[in-house]
Amino acid sequence: MNKKTQTIVGVGIFTAIVVVLQLLGSFIKFGTFSVSLVLIPIIVGTALYGLGAGAWLGLAFGITVLASGDAAPFLAVNPVGTFITVLAKGALAGLAAGAIYRLLEKKNKMLATICAGVAAPVTNTGIFLIGCLIFFMPTINEWAKAAGMENAGKFMIVGLVGLNFVFELVINLVLSSVIVKLISLGKKTNNDNSNKKTITIDIDGNVDDISVE
Repeated sequence: MNKKTQTIVGVGIFTAIVVVLQLLGSFIKFGTFSVSLVLIPIIVGTALYGLGAGAWLGLAFGITVLASGDAAPFLAVNPVGTFITVLAKGALAGLAAGAIYRLLEKKNKMLATICAGVAAPVTNTGIFLIGCLIFFMPTINEWAKAAGMENAGKFMIVGLVGLNFVFELVINLVLSSVIVKLISLGKKTNNDNSNKKTITIDIDGNVDDISVE
């Protein structure tokens, strides 16, 4: 299997994992919105297949969020702003995690994984909050008042982000050693597949051709 085909297959598998985990995560909520269980496969997929794969996996995450109805309160207020925010936060979380991992990988894989594990939820949540500021502040002010909070900023942190960010960050940090092993295993498998040889033997038993895939 050549490298291009290997990448397509690998990214396809990780895309399926992201979709399934996000759908499962839609049933787990801390506060208003469901938690994101997909940041780990996004980190692993980006480390194995590059920044483009990370952006794609992040987009798949965002599309699944939109399809699952988790963003319905925002869609009802501003559909365009919701699409921009949800898709951007997913894609940029993948890019940020992948870029940081690639930058630090050669120095220390564990450090690279921990930093990538921090970058993913920070970026995901940060872009969400920026999107709220740009597209939804009048509505968020109303939501804050309805919740008995005069401070809309506090409502965004406590009511909208809540424990979700903490949960996602802790999960990534706790599973850092597992993520390192998954990345190492994935790279070993990729290298093994890349080094496979194809040998062609004619009907007389002579070796006609040897090629490396």
